[in-house]
Amino acid sequence: MKRRTAVMLGAATTLGGWAVAQRRETPLPTPASLRSAAQAAQAKGEPLVLLVSLPGCPWCELLRRNYLAPMRSEGVHAFQITVNDRKQVVADVKGQPSHGADIAVAYQALLTPTVLFLNAEGAEIAPRIEGVASAEMLGSVLDERLAAARARLRR
Repeated sequence: MKRRTAVMLGAATTLGGWAVAQRRETPLPTPASLRSAAQAAQAKGEPLVLLVSLPGCPWCELLRRNYLAPMRSEGVHAFQITVNDRKQVVADVKGQPSHGADIAVAYQALLTPTVLFLNAEGAEIAPRIEGVASAEMLGSVLDERLAAARARLRR
């Protein structure tokens, strides 16, 4: 996790130029079902890490590229929904057809980026991350919240 913090520090100093230089957003999957994704994560002792994102949001891209995409390769169950998406169907935690916009409203996550840490029932089990107050601290805050969510699942 400290490796990601070091990468983040270098990127944070030139975020404006970095964001403009990026042509494509880093892909992070949208779950077909929040319930299934959360249950699969919890079965492995992990929370579902859900990024509430907005296309073109440089802070969202920073989270995806430098943290969440690499964390997925390490086994973290990280997904995203798009705050203004009313087209792609995503089953909510109750299994009902929904959209990213509706799920964001249900979680009162209208600021982007927002990172939620959810258990199998879809309840938040660690404090969410809303916005980016300090790019330099983002990695450590993400690590701290992920550790808190994991600890809560072990109880």
